[in-house]
Amino acid sequence: MRWNGVATWLWVANDENCGICRMAFNGCCPDCKVPGDDCPLVWGQCSHCFHMHCILKWLNAQQVQQHCPMCRQEWKFKE
Repeated sequence: MRWNGVATWLWVANDENCGICRMAFNGCCPDCKVPGDDCPLVWGQCSHCFHMHCILKWLNAQQVQQHCPMCRQEWKFKE
């Protein structure tokens, strides 16, 4: 008898898609080619979740105050 191991992974987030790029969390942002450690998810204190690259681009584009793109609360990374 022979066994072949198969494994899958998925991010546990409040939603299935990034609110910025609309790509699936189990995939990666448009700037990445491979999901996983190179394209992690990050949560804000407001409980919204995004690909790290997406929220960093969003925050860098904000001129004065940095807000969550979903709820408009001041963005603070959840610790």
